[in-house]
Amino acid sequence: MSVSRGEMGPSLTQEILSHLGLANKTAAWGTLGTLRTFLSFSVDKDVQKLLRAITGQGVDHSAIIEVLTNRSREQRQLLSRAFWERTQQDLLKSLQAALSGNLERIVVALLQPLAQSDAQELRTALKISRWKLRRTSSLGPVASCRTCSWPWPSRESYCGITDYNLAEQDVKVLQQGEGPGKEDPWVQIFSQRNPEHLRRVFDLYQWHTGQALEEAVRDRFHGDAQVALLTLASVVRNTPLYFADKLHQGLQETEPNYQVLTRILISRSEIDLLSIRAEFKKKFGKSLYSSLQDTVKGDCQQALLALCRAEDL
Repeated sequence: MSVSRGEMGPSLTQEILSHLGLANKTAAWGTLGTLRTFLSFSVDKDVQKLLRAITGQGVDHSAIIEVLTNRSREQRQLLSRAFWERTQQDLLKSLQAALSGNLERIVVALLQPLAQSDAQELRTALKISRWKLRRTSSLGPVASCRTCSWPWPSRESYCGITDYNLAEQDVKVLQQGEGPGKEDPWVQIFSQRNPEHLRRVFDLYQWHTGQALEEAVRDRFHGDAQVALLTLASVVRNTPLYFADKLHQGLQETEPNYQVLTRILISRSEIDLLSIRAEFKKKFGKSLYSSLQDTVKGDCQQALLALCRAEDL
């Protein structure tokens, strides 16, 4: 069966994500992600398994999901190259021809090279709002976020050190840059400071003004500017909680928002999905795993549950 590739649906409005140093944190066994390097990885065995899955009598969806959701992104890229070397066929195109619908989109997201995935998400995000394009261009070069497939203006290296004098200066700049048409200083500070520094700025802002920074944003800005600044603030405050909220929203729609669920579960599976699961259970009283199980159906359920990995009791 041959199917057209098609575009993934529009992403959640104004979802601006960033690598905020969380990947530097580790659990006891070395990562806060649910997906680790597969220690028994065998390129030849995986190639043969995928070949059987797409050329046998009927497409073996389970076998495809089992392989791709249990290999790291680096291993999936090695597998793609090995598949070409051994068969002279493109693995991604072969799987696209064998699959359709949301499962096809999940497989595409799993197999796309990181740079290509980043470019696609950036293109989708820029279509949503020309405001983001104008703001990004005014801030200078854009660096692709290597961990979550979203653009982020270049910022100083995250080193965990807060410059307290700079934090005080930033608070003064924010106070001076309040009002219609004055969002540029806010966007520049939010996008060019590391997360620990920004959290210090947030605390100092409230100490100086008696108002939480998010409240100030709601009072002083409207439309795209307000949404973008509040999004950035929520990511800085608590990155896993931000993603937990987005996943919950994606599950609460009339039909599951597969693009949101796929993007977050894949992009965070090797970074902090365990933390996202914990925040999800804490806020909503139900595990992410059970929520996916109750809402998502068919082969997509199997794939997304495999990325989520386990129930949180």
